[in-house]
Amino acid sequence: MPQPVLRMNSISKHFGMTKALSNMSITLEASEVHAIVGENGAGKSTIIKIMTGIHQPTSGKIEVDGKTRKITGPQAAREAGIAAIYQEPMVFPDLDVAENIFISDNSTGVLVHPAEQRKRARALIERIGIKLDPSRIASGLTLAEQQAVEIARALSQDVRVLIMDEPTASLSAHEAEQLRKIAQNLAGQGVAVVYISHRLEEIFEISDRVTVIRDGRHISTKPIAKVTSDGMITEMVGRDFGKYFAKTASTAQDEVILEVRNLTLDGVFEDISFDLHRGEVLCMAGLVGARRTDVALAIFGVIPPTSGSIKFKGQTTKFTNPRTAIEAGIAYVSEDRRKLGLAMPMAIKSNVSMATLDSFLSPLGLLKREKEGKVARHFIDSLNIRTPDVETPVGMLSGGNQQKVMLAKWLNLNPDLFIFDEPTRGIDIGAKAEVHDLIRSIAAKGGAALLISSDLPEVLAMGDRILVMREGHQMSIVKHSEATQETVMMHATGQRQEAI
Repeated sequence: MPQPVLRMNSISKHFGMTKALSNMSITLEASEVHAIVGENGAGKSTIIKIMTGIHQPTSGKIEVDGKTRKITGPQAAREAGIAAIYQEPMVFPDLDVAENIFISDNSTGVLVHPAEQRKRARALIERIGIKLDPSRIASGLTLAEQQAVEIARALSQDVRVLIMDEPTASLSAHEAEQLRKIAQNLAGQGVAVVYISHRLEEIFEISDRVTVIRDGRHISTKPIAKVTSDGMITEMVGRDFGKYFAKTASTAQDEVILEVRNLTLDGVFEDISFDLHRGEVLCMAGLVGARRTDVALAIFGVIPPTSGSIKFKGQTTKFTNPRTAIEAGIAYVSEDRRKLGLAMPMAIKSNVSMATLDSFLSPLGLLKREKEGKVARHFIDSLNIRTPDVETPVGMLSGGNQQKVMLAKWLNLNPDLFIFDEPTRGIDIGAKAEVHDLIRSIAAKGGAALLISSDLPEVLAMGDRILVMREGHQMSIVKHSEATQETVMMHATGQRQEAI
């Protein structure tokens, strides 16, 4: 029997008193797609960083081709044939595709022959199985094309283990399908592909074997044929989560809290009209390019609309900036928590107080640090945020816990209306269930939620009504009792439109 390409033997990793991994063992075979699944904070990122040399294990060993090998840094990982691509690709926008592929190639010395370089790049691109011009400037590439460039770069370095960390989280359905085919194609060429995704349907579509981890420990490794969705979820979270994704009874009231009429932003969206009631969750569904986020930003005052009207709590208004919307009682939970939602280097307590900082200031303008810490600890307990203390920088937390901190920031405002923009993107199923419960709780207490989501099961489970958009146009508003994945997709793709 051939040796496994890579084997992690009893790997443990400690960060001070925190045990990120405990006695973790994983074996990667050539020509397989091996999925690693687990909640945020389960240890997936630490495994990747140990494989790629960013972190060194506290104990245990790594074998490559049956021989113990120390991966002392990224260069050592490349020499061992290990590479990783992430949700956010790293390309140089001013260089062309070929230059990006061979950016780390020193084999030609100081002399570079562009024609020969592009010829080599074309061969690598063909090996991946996509169409991409090697002379094209990278600034014009789509996210999926950028990821393909990174894969080609890894192939140029004789990759044997390719780690794909949430590669489809920000892609359209078509782009995601294309990337999954690339992964399977590479496995067919002898590469061991490590695939990490919170989209469980992808795991069943692409994987040969699945390893489940929980709290830094190995739970199971099974062939995909022996894995069920319910069984995998139970192993990931340690309990049955089936009931969390069933639709609960509506708590919508008669009072209209938000009334939008013929809202238009020239060249972006037009004639958006809907009512949102207290106690209601109104979902906005649509494909990439539907312009749902632009509508939400216009309501929140980030992008002033060209025409149309907004009534909030019975008063006609036109928010000129986010501050005026916040003061009126509207919160916006951004889809991009790292760039727009949180200050990643700052402590949890500083992020929680950010939207309501005035309430933490003394008459002399001094920050009430004790109050700030007390409020942060309250949300850490009530939202089950996994962290050593309130001083921990948010950037050190897992994605799901970062999302909870962002929710805490807005919950502290106690708003009447929450706008949630892809609130569960990139977080695990346990954290997703907790976010769903929180949204339902907000509605049950008389708040209102406008929920933008590209996850159809989420839309169907959460929405009292579903507003479907396509390319800046409102296609329909569907009642929950009449909504199915098929009907929503028919509206989203333009196969059906209903008069509003």
